[in-house]
Amino acid sequence: MADHSSYSPRLRTGLILCGAGTAGAYQAGVLRAIVESGIKIDVLAAHGAGVVNALCAAVDGGPRLWAADGPWTNPRLSGAYRWRPSLRWAAVGLIAMAGVLLLPLVVLIAAAGVYAVSVIAALVGLTSVSAATVGVYRRFVEGLFNPPILPTILPRLLVLALLVIVGVLIAAAVEAARRERTRRRVTGAFWWRLLGAPIDASEPAATLVDTLWSLVRGAAGAPRAAVDEVGRRFVDVLADNFGQPGFYEVLVAVHDIDGRRDLVGAVLAAQARAAFESARAGAGPREAEIVDFTGPQRGLVVDFVHGSLALPVAVAPATTEFPRESYWRGERHRLCDRPELACRLVEELAAVGVEQVILVTPAPPPAGPHGMRPTPVDPRGRTGETVRSIETSAIQDAWAAARSRFSGVFVVRPTHNPVGPFDFAGAYDETSDRRWTTRELMEQGYVDAYRQFIEPIVATGERIDVL
Repeated sequence: MADHSSYSPRLRTGLILCGAGTAGAYQAGVLRAIVESGIKIDVLAAHGAGVVNALCAAVDGGPRLWAADGPWTNPRLSGAYRWRPSLRWAAVGLIAMAGVLLLPLVVLIAAAGVYAVSVIAALVGLTSVSAATVGVYRRFVEGLFNPPILPTILPRLLVLALLVIVGVLIAAAVEAARRERTRRRVTGAFWWRLLGAPIDASEPAATLVDTLWSLVRGAAGAPRAAVDEVGRRFVDVLADNFGQPGFYEVLVAVHDIDGRRDLVGAVLAAQARAAFESARAGAGPREAEIVDFTGPQRGLVVDFVHGSLALPVAVAPATTEFPRESYWRGERHRLCDRPELACRLVEELAAVGVEQVILVTPAPPPAGPHGMRPTPVDPRGRTGETVRSIETSAIQDAWAAARSRFSGVFVVRPTHNPVGPFDFAGAYDETSDRRWTTRELMEQGYVDAYRQFIEPIVATGERIDVL
């Protein structure tokens, strides 16, 4: 596939940020190159990790994203998307149970070792050493079984470990239900409620929301405020500075599991806002799937951030409560990301008058023959591999959809990216025999933006095949 259209700075331009997890670091590098080169961007659109990048960059916060101490290289993110604490503690309990069950086997192995030592000692004439070794082991065994310490303690330890595991899971399930702020009936077996979603997204959410608040809180330097206050301040700062350098219209998307719709939130200029709110033929009630952050729903800004970081199935969805005056009448819904939202963003940008788009994704092009990689063994690694594969397919679909809607479609993506969506601590790359970090991924985005878009298309005006 190739795009044969030319870039024009006179056209209304949209930048679409796609991808989950570490994709944010790559996007930050691309944003740095675009801002540095002075390319005109009118609308920032995003899903997944790009949501917080779009929100921050929209209020002139781009330098904070790619700074040396920025959020995507923050040491706190090395623990992002880890297994839920309850599951980690349950795993520790299972390991302890396995150790208890193996104690009799350890006794038998020790007996074999004592026998071998005594035989060797007897063969070399050290009969006293042989007798002493056997005597020590005999007294050890007598101490375990007379009185019967081992047969009595082992079952009790197993029961205790099992009770601890079940208690941890129940406490985690109760806490999760409390955080979801819902009394909705839960269907299915009780043990599925105990296990829940395996991966925890509280980090990177905490770090990224803190970054957004640091950009909009003003000079007061107050600690992070309530969710509604963060959204209110963001909308006020952006709306008051429309038209100023470094401030952009923004359009972000998440998936509403309960509404079975994609939700699109936006802060747009007046003319674009009217087009954004207008009905679409055959699309159902438009107000059911759009969120105008400049109105009563501005408190949902942070909920969109949390929802964008929740990967389907693997991560528990974020719960949001709609205002009573909205279409959903105060209902509580669950939000998550969806890689195919890239296509939805293409549609929404076309509706608000965008004429050319730049797609940014950390997913390399589809593999050719003999391009298969080693398969991760752990479930977390396999989940990341699946997410990256779906992202590759989604960006191909978005590119195809964009060609029929815009006069120019340009893609910035790496030819090779060994850093998976969950690899905030870095990843080893077998093809280069070294470890890659998120800082290098950010630098790769910066280089790719220049090599694939700025230098060949913007600087020279030449046409180029982008996929």
